[in-house]
Amino acid sequence: MDALDEAMHQAGALAYVAYGTSSDATIRYLTSFRTSDPVIYLKRYNEKGIIVVPAMEITRAAVESPCTVMSRADAGFFEVLKEEPDISKATARVIADLAGGDIIVPSDFPFGLAKDISSFGNITVEKNAVSSLRAIKTKREIGMMQKTQAAAEDALTAALAMIRRSRPSGDHLVTPEGSPLTSEQVRYAIHAKLLEHGCRGVDTIVASGDETSEVHLRGSGPIAADAPIILDIFPQDEETGYFADMTRTVVRGEPSPEIREMYESVSDAQALAFSLIRAGADGSSIYQAVVSFFSDCGYGTEPHGFVHSLGHGVGLDIHEAPSLNLRGSPLAAGNVITIEPGLYYPGIGGVRIEDMGLVTGGGFSRITRFPEVFCL
Repeated sequence: MDALDEAMHQAGALAYVAYGTSSDATIRYLTSFRTSDPVIYLKRYNEKGIIVVPAMEITRAAVESPCTVMSRADAGFFEVLKEEPDISKATARVIADLAGGDIIVPSDFPFGLAKDISSFGNITVEKNAVSSLRAIKTKREIGMMQKTQAAAEDALTAALAMIRRSRPSGDHLVTPEGSPLTSEQVRYAIHAKLLEHGCRGVDTIVASGDETSEVHLRGSGPIAADAPIILDIFPQDEETGYFADMTRTVVRGEPSPEIREMYESVSDAQALAFSLIRAGADGSSIYQAVVSFFSDCGYGTEPHGFVHSLGHGVGLDIHEAPSLNLRGSPLAAGNVITIEPGLYYPGIGGVRIEDMGLVTGGGFSRITRFPEVFCL
């Protein structure tokens, strides 16, 4: 946690404080504790972090978290509550007492609580300390993400099997029984397979036809035949909290010449990006190289064409540092990132291919093992 100590030193603060449930990636990262009740994380300068939890969670927190564990009673919360019945203000006073001086908090710290803490001392927002720590993954974290990725690939296998079993009938795909194959049915199969692996999927994209010209449209209704189908799966492991992210574009039937050409360009753009990735490479420069490549192929960026970033970090959040876009920063060994070029045109459709991998000193080590597929 040297980055936290350095941030405290720079701010002249005595403590770093975070507050929330484990749905907050900062809390999950710093405490390694799963909780639906808000907890206090506090680290004083050059000391081990502590976590303040309800009494019923003491034993479990001691097993799950590397932090020193305190109950709310041990932290003095209930004594303070006798004098200050407002829970937020009482929590603020407990935090101030534990900190013993000025504190820094992450940018997503609850505003109301921060305001209450400010009546006891100086409070400063720190944006980069934890995000910089989280951006460099340990071997353990990489292993957990590989497990989530394996679940995503198993789910995609199930989805493609459903699509392969279908057949084109007019404008849409139909099942062997003759009923329309829908985005909802394929999405359900994906989520069911993810649950078998202890993962959950939310807002999984199964879009087809002209729906694919909208980057993040989830998709609904009968799946189009002879047209692109975008399957974007980004599950979270419920036990570890770590995400994976993968996209494939497939066609059941005969793709149009425009879609075929778009697919080839997107595939080549991804290969170009892979070749440029290594520790120290600039995320913005890699993005610009892909923009130039698409331009040479006759595709633009606004309002249609390559309309999003080239990639992003993945971890306890599905989108985290670093970014590969106009404002991208240098990549570092240990970053886990996606590379996801795409092209989108209303009336034609969209194509996106996304793989996840590890930035190393010498290049890019793909975590995604699923092969590139197009025509089914």
